[in-house]
Amino acid sequence: MSVLTYEVLDHTAVITLNRPEARNALNPEVVVKLAAAWQRVRDDDQVRVVILTGTGSTFCAGADLGQLIPLYSGARQPENEWDEQILADAAITRRALLRDFDPEKPIIAAINGHAIAGGMELVQGTDLRVSVAAAKFGVQEVKWAIFPAGGSTVRLPAQMPYAKAMELLLTGDLITAEEALALGFLNYVEVEPLAKAHALARRIAANGPLAVKAIRRSVKACLGQPEGVALALELEISAPVFQTEDAQEGPRAFMEKRAPSYRGR
Repeated sequence: MSVLTYEVLDHTAVITLNRPEARNALNPEVVVKLAAAWQRVRDDDQVRVVILTGTGSTFCAGADLGQLIPLYSGARQPENEWDEQILADAAITRRALLRDFDPEKPIIAAINGHAIAGGMELVQGTDLRVSVAAAKFGVQEVKWAIFPAGGSTVRLPAQMPYAKAMELLLTGDLITAEEALALGFLNYVEVEPLAKAHALARRIAANGPLAVKAIRRSVKACLGQPEGVALALELEISAPVFQTEDAQEGPRAFMEKRAPSYRGR
């Protein structure tokens, strides 16, 4: 049984964490395969949107404290090819967590259960988020005297109010899905988050893929910038979109009262 699955259907890639017996904790094998999956997403022009989800009752419990962290700290020696790859490439975990790697496509998290520590950091790297009501969220690294180095001290204060983000970071406490929704950290709380994620993915994939990609890039590049800098960046990123074949097809389809046929060029 693979610890991670990857499939593409109708321009949507679905990445599924598949270690339910370990609450989908990130061991070296999952980290290596997840990093590779994100690169596969970026390099496949047929993929327009991604859904990230998990099996079982937990989305992701974070780093495997028995395998991954001891390997980094030197408390455990490498035992297999996955361990060797982790030690050979210090940045691979950061890429897996979307800290230092951008797949350049919208990512929807279909959160089937708790997202804690590295699992919460994975969610922070996504663009849209749908969760079950029973899920809890938090970065608990501080409780174990380690640092939430997957981007939490940068991203969390930008994705919810500063004071609440600081409370979560410094206490290691958890919040419910309803609290996360109220804070704007989630888009929806649903009984069937994967179904909702697929519905969102279909709507995104039906749009002009180059426009979607550029809009997402502009938002991420402009966030936190002074207004003048941000507007200049937006102009730089948006201008090439108007020169594409898709930008001709969209208005033409509107005038002809038909569905557009976008080709990503």
